Amino acid sequence: MTQRIAHIALVVRDYDEAIDFYTNKLDFELIEDTKLSEEKRWVLVTPPGAKECCLLLAKAANERQVDSIGNQTGGRVFLFLFTDNFQRDFDKMVARQIKFVRPPRDEEYGRVAVFEDLYGNLWDLLEPNEKNKALPI
Repeated sequence: MTQRIAHIALVVRDYDEAIDFYTNKLDFELIEDTKLSEEKRWVLVTPPGAKECCLLLAKAANERQVDSIGNQTGGRVFLFLFTDNFQRDFDKMVARQIKFVRPPRDEEYGRVAVFEDLYGNLWDLLEPNEKNKALPI
């Protein structure tokens, strides 16, 4: 049997501001932007070169969802952006004024720093090393 995670829903305040952040600040690719209704769109973005999983940008539809924007995991790191060149991507993100809340450090599993997306969700920027058991990039 083969299975995979195809999409991860990320609750956003506004489709267009989220698309702008992910495509212009993080260099993600806009895979799809389909209007489903007057209020709802199907918006998929993915890091460059990614083939396994996309972010589904989901506009908050009620107060409970609005309350979750930027804090979908209770303040823990939510998403892990693997890179094949940590320093290149870190420098580019700093130049684009991405806020890093934890500086770069070397861990047993690779080089990592924690940054915030436009809503405050925490991400790891991570260049895995040979000890990292995750899928290779």
